[in-house]
Amino acid sequence: MLKPTSAPTLSDHDHQVFDALVPADHYLRQVLQVVDFERYRETMAACYHPTEGRPAADPVLLLKLGFLQTQYRLSDREVCTQAQVNVAFRLFLQVGLTASLPHPSLLTIFRARLGWKIYAQIFDGVVAQARTAGLVKDRLRLKDATHIIATIAIPSTIRLVAQTRECLLDAAEPFAPERVAAERAHAQAIRTATSDLSGEERLLQRVAQLRQIVDWADQVSAGLGPLPHPTPTDRRLFAEALALAHTILADRDDSTGGDHIVSLHDPDARRGKHGAFFTGYLLDVAMDADSQIITALEVLPANGDEAADATDLIRHEETIHGNDVQTLSIDKAGFRGELLREWHDPDGLNLEVVVPPVREKPTSSFTAEDFQHDAAQGTLTCPGEQTTTRRIRNHVDTGWKYSFRRSDCATCALFAQCLTRLPKATGRQVVINDYAVEYAAARAYATSEAYRQIRREHPAIERKLADVVRRHAGRWARYRGRARVRIQYLLTGLVVNIKRMVHLLGNPAPSRAAPSDVYPVAV
Repeated sequence: MLKPTSAPTLSDHDHQVFDALVPADHYLRQVLQVVDFERYRETMAACYHPTEGRPAADPVLLLKLGFLQTQYRLSDREVCTQAQVNVAFRLFLQVGLTASLPHPSLLTIFRARLGWKIYAQIFDGVVAQARTAGLVKDRLRLKDATHIIATIAIPSTIRLVAQTRECLLDAAEPFAPERVAAERAHAQAIRTATSDLSGEERLLQRVAQLRQIVDWADQVSAGLGPLPHPTPTDRRLFAEALALAHTILADRDDSTGGDHIVSLHDPDARRGKHGAFFTGYLLDVAMDADSQIITALEVLPANGDEAADATDLIRHEETIHGNDVQTLSIDKAGFRGELLREWHDPDGLNLEVVVPPVREKPTSSFTAEDFQHDAAQGTLTCPGEQTTTRRIRNHVDTGWKYSFRRSDCATCALFAQCLTRLPKATGRQVVINDYAVEYAAARAYATSEAYRQIRREHPAIERKLADVVRRHAGRWARYRGRARVRIQYLLTGLVVNIKRMVHLLGNPAPSRAAPSDVYPVAV
């Protein structure tokens, strides 16, 4: 439970020391002037029981410690150690010189208690403060993403299956210790018997054993009945291990799929490509072009759809703040017909979208625009006046693929303008895309001066992501699991936004002679 809230009290001696040692233009002093952390006390108080439990540490103090460790790239232990001796830290925390600080382990408990949804509310609250100060406009949002590398070792497939088996057996041991011992002995026998076989055969036998264990574990789980509430720890671990084993086996059945678990230590991490292949997550952000304040962010799996996530980012911002974004600038990943239609929809987001079009391959032959399509009748007429009704959906289900008769194309007077060679089984094939109008409009807009002006603003989002990566250790995930990684980057986004707000709103007094700041801040 929380102690009765009261404003932090500092003695006259504390104020004298802070005034003497912390310059008037110190960055942390400016943060206190720009951001009101107390306004989030009530939001965080909802995570505590009102009457039960030991009196908890002040959540505003813990939130500020999280700010400091993200700003200055410190661990939980390091930020508490620095706060013991750094006078500027104590001023920012509003902690007296003789007051004690929380144990570093409380920061881990605090993050778990709040969860990423409360951190998201705090992040949105800071953006709201920036809007109230008149910084954030609705003219233009710049959207981009960067990759986050998970801090995990990537096991081989054989090792991953073995780890899954051991995880499930460990979780099942409280319920059937004799069967677990027998399965472990069986696993050792398989390891010995297959030591000279190929990797494929070794994997096959280990997967077969895992299937048998999962079938048995399903029976054990059914015998235990539904999970009670609250769920005992052993039942929860058993259910989680069993669900994870089912997912690993499903991945083996679909070996060509792209959404496979790559590590039991971080089951949310995925394999993706962002320039080069990596394992981890994507940090996806939308930024106000005028103030360069991040208005919304999300952490996606490495194989997540960052282009489609732009819809969620804009919709989240408009829902939280009640504003109406006018224009979205996105990279080539957003040049997709279904997304362009959704973004332009007057009954939806109703955005003007600035996206570099994918270049069309130059050709001297007739293109789809040279054919006459009758969508109502389902017919396509070529420049040679031949009409066909033979069509199927294309392999990505974005349009109709029409086929002309081979005999008609072979005798056509316009053959040289239409085909370089005659296919063996059919004549000319033409795909009429469902989103041809959206693609044509995007390509036409890309030739305008308004498009070029907005694209000149787009590099600002790349610089913002570079700031996250270089100054706040944003390339590597500090934690494991998507929920915890979200917390990391919501805190990082909050720190970056506050830094920008200080730069735009701060009007520090002239600095007097004082010791150099141990932690210089670049804006």
